[in-house]
Amino acid sequence: MADRLTGTRGFRRARPSLGPGCSFVLPATRASPSVPAAHTGISLAATRYSDPQDLGLVAAKSVRYPAAVQTPPTRREHEALKAIYRATTDGGVALTGDLAHALGLTPGTITATVKHLADRELVLHTPYRGVELTDAGRRAAVRAIRRHRIVERFLSDMLGYPWVDADRLAGTFEYELPAEVEERLFVALHRPQSCPHGFPIPAAEVDTVPLLPPLTSLEPGDTAVVAVPGSTEADVVAFLETLGLRPGVVVEVTERHPFDGPVVLRVDGTDRTVSHKLAQQIFVNVTAATT
Repeated sequence: MADRLTGTRGFRRARPSLGPGCSFVLPATRASPSVPAAHTGISLAATRYSDPQDLGLVAAKSVRYPAAVQTPPTRREHEALKAIYRATTDGGVALTGDLAHALGLTPGTITATVKHLADRELVLHTPYRGVELTDAGRRAAVRAIRRHRIVERFLSDMLGYPWVDADRLAGTFEYELPAEVEERLFVALHRPQSCPHGFPIPAAEVDTVPLLPPLTSLEPGDTAVVAVPGSTEADVVAFLETLGLRPGVVVEVTERHPFDGPVVLRVDGTDRTVSHKLAQQIFVNVTAATT
């Protein structure tokens, strides 16, 4: 016997609860719905209807996107965003092969990661050309860099970890940190201007990170504050330590030899000589030395 409510056979009178913001239409015909049920986030598994399309579900106010789009970026995706940002500061594109090498991932894994970021509209990926950040992706990358450097400062200043360990440890939990806690840490640390490695902490809600030039860019007579990346190899860090070259140390260039020759620095009143290759791995903050 036909159900008097729907005019179809086998349908129950009980109407399923669709949640706030959604309504449903029960048509007399089996016309296709305006919005597929899969795009509304509504599960029909609990109902006993023979065909979900008979419900003709329509979102009354807004369409809820698939869960994969709503969830925040994963730790790997955050790291990929930061790597893409660093690789494209000159305005170019990042190659997936270079990203895989920088992050220690297989080509297949980095390709899948880039695809997920593209689905979130955080990157643009052109096959055989490269990857670049969208405006939203650039803001997300800078926020990730800011958070990382704040957490590094927390580990170093409040917990007493050496600066050489801060980069590794920060990456283990920074993505679980709520934004509110991040901001309170920043305030509790007296709003630091740089991370323990000497690199600037970008302001909130910006889409660029101030870049530091390498030591090789300085001329004799120039003074600057040293910054050493957290990715620097341990043996290089140990050698720099013997020269007194560590983050936050003020140096003055006294001599530069031509043809990519060594650079002579005055460190704590002592002249130190470093090769051109090593000087390229040391970065400097000229502004910090004059303030």
